[in-house]
Amino acid sequence: MTFPTQGVALVVGGSGGIGAAIATLLAERGSNVAVTYRGNADGGMATAAAVEALGARSAAHRLDVSDPEACSRVLDEVAAQFDGVHTLVHAAGPHVPMVHLSRVTPTQMAEQLQADASGFFNVVHPALAHLRASRGSIVAVTTAATTRYPVRDGLSAGPKGAVEALVRGLAAEEGRFGVRVNAVGPGMLSEGMAERLIDSGDLSPEALEITRGNIPLRTFGTARDIAEAVCFLASGAAGFISGQKLDVDGGYGA
Repeated sequence: MTFPTQGVALVVGGSGGIGAAIATLLAERGSNVAVTYRGNADGGMATAAAVEALGARSAAHRLDVSDPEACSRVLDEVAAQFDGVHTLVHAAGPHVPMVHLSRVTPTQMAEQLQADASGFFNVVHPALAHLRASRGSIVAVTTAATTRYPVRDGLSAGPKGAVEALVRGLAAEEGRFGVRVNAVGPGMLSEGMAERLIDSGDLSPEALEITRGNIPLRTFGTARDIAEAVCFLASGAAGFISGQKLDVDGGYGA
């Protein structure tokens, strides 16, 4: 996999498990990596330190993706610090509870759409000028649930489906500038996600085993699995791939 020696990959949400795995793998593959965090400063700084330990340059910036002005400011700061941006990975987003759509209030859905779809666009919009200059790449981390819908996952899948629609639209419009835009859809992961679902009461251990049985590979994935897919789509190895979504779900959506 190849990445430009000039510029940086910016991982939005680099303090989380998936974001940190993506950031460190990008560094392993030869890219400088900047990360953002919203509230977990320790996590963001730890990811940046892990990137630097791999021999790459890094920086961590606090960012609330609901603030368009802050997004523009951080993109400009990162581009100036690293002499350009060649990759934008959007991996931000909190844990979303599992609940039937009939029990989701309109306010809750509006808030989640704001966090996911608007947050993604708030970051992408100021990044486009930098990515056009580098003929770079965008990868959005969404969910496998937009391919095969799990009951009670609408509060997550619906807004992330909006992100995927934006991915396709951006790919269609930005390709003439050499900018590629893709998405990766994580399935059920053993690192963090399963524990959160049990701890929150969304899934019992028995229900979790049923979930595992619905996956053809009969196992859960890892954050590294997601990072491998993101790094592939962001790299020169995927230079003729745009407007696509790659589910990393053990065959769940087959």
